[in-house]
Amino acid sequence: MENFSFEVIKQDAETGARAGILHTPHGDIETPIYMPVGTQATVKGVLPKDLKEIGAEIILSNTYHLYMRPGDELVRKAGGLHKFMNWDRPILTDSGGFQVFSLAKLRDITDDGVKFSSHIDGSKHFITPEKAIEIENNLGADIIMAFDQCTEYGTSHDDARRAMRRTVDWLDRCAKAHSNKAQALFPIVQGNLFMDLRRESLAATLPYVTHGLAIGGLSVGEPKPLMYEILDGFLPLYPEKYPRYLMGVGSPDCIVEGVLRGIDMFDCVLATRIARNGTAITSRGRVVVRNGAYREDFTPLDPECDCYCCRNYTKAYLRHLVNVGEMAGAMLLSMHNIRFLINLVKGIRAAIIGGYVKDFVKDFYAKYGNDRNF
Repeated sequence: MENFSFEVIKQDAETGARAGILHTPHGDIETPIYMPVGTQATVKGVLPKDLKEIGAEIILSNTYHLYMRPGDELVRKAGGLHKFMNWDRPILTDSGGFQVFSLAKLRDITDDGVKFSSHIDGSKHFITPEKAIEIENNLGADIIMAFDQCTEYGTSHDDARRAMRRTVDWLDRCAKAHSNKAQALFPIVQGNLFMDLRRESLAATLPYVTHGLAIGGLSVGEPKPLMYEILDGFLPLYPEKYPRYLMGVGSPDCIVEGVLRGIDMFDCVLATRIARNGTAITSRGRVVVRNGAYREDFTPLDPECDCYCCRNYTKAYLRHLVNVGEMAGAMLLSMHNIRFLINLVKGIRAAIIGGYVKDFVKDFYAKYGNDRNF
């Protein structure tokens, strides 16, 4: 595992914010980092060459979906995800646990694993921790996640503790089953919104942290202040020398608040999902370009953005594309939204290194406003 290492370049003295570099076999990742999501081995509407121009250093793919289609064995035969999707930079795969939790029908979760019916065709499947690792080994991503059980907002303390303890037990099985030493295995901390369970989960997980740590089960419906409370409680407990990954979080305000609480890595489908609905993330908050207000607006989405979309097209043109159903509209908005989030984390990183984090955050909110509903 000598190809994996993490170094903290600078840490802000007043907050938990830190800038680092994660070294992987497919290249270095400057943290904090936003990772675009390529669920089906592609970031929707954005080609790999455009992702590189946008500045994506790592992308995420989904274990559950790729197991369903086209199958992890086929991806292995193709030479792994990097060759299959023609992406020569780092890739991270999640464990599939959240998708089983959120998509699969007729779940039956036991200590052995999860029996479920496919959301595609109803076919029956059984994923154990060992099976999840086998799938991820076949996919061949640089960073892989341990199989976990996620619980929804509002789950009782007893049920959350049961799921958390099961996640810890599954982690031990994942660690023993993990055979591809060219991949870094990140454990996932669970415990819902109960800080005592979160602390217990983190303590039990730390012995398995060899390259990084993921925080799961947040941004699943809870109010954002509650998520921040959990992250505040975690901050003094993290191991310093490993990257921390907040799973499924990618709105601009949550990224900023997460970095201030010591988080290094973020991912979310938000950027491309809202693009397909005609919505852009900008330095002034959201812009819903399908709205009539932009019919004769011949200005770019964001005057501060350097993306291909903002350099070449106006809100009026984007509104036209969206309203007539042209796929180019979703593609251009996706490119912009991803670039915006990448620029955001690059800006925070520069502020950490330069020693002006608080000024950066103050300026961000002064322009972005109170748009906290993503």
